[in-house]
Amino acid sequence: MRNIRKYDVFKKSHELALDVYRMTNKLPKQETFGLISQMRRAAYSIPMNLSEGAARETQKEFAQFVNVSLGSCEEVRYQLLLSKDLNYISQESYIQLDKRYEDVKRMLTRLYRRLRDA
Repeated sequence: MRNIRKYDVFKKSHELALDVYRMTNKLPKQETFGLISQMRRAAYSIPMNLSEGAARETQKEFAQFVNVSLGSCEEVRYQLLLSKDLNYISQESYIQLDKRYEDVKRMLTRLYRRLRDA
């Protein structure tokens, strides 16, 4: 079994999930069961799927969970764009978080390719 907590992509995605929780605390209360809930689920889905995949026996299985994490990463990125366009978050916050999610996406893509091609 792999120790996922040693992976930089896990650490960064966990930090970003925490940031999404902090950021969504500031969104309008009418979004509690909409955007806030969806964004939080997608954000914690990234490190959660990495954790679950790391516990699998084969690299192929692990790769599938990394691929799911990639999908969740893109979900959060769209939700950030939506939040910005609804004026729920500032342009500055959007740019900062989007850049960090892009970094996580690159790391996930590299990990996925390495696992897939092994």
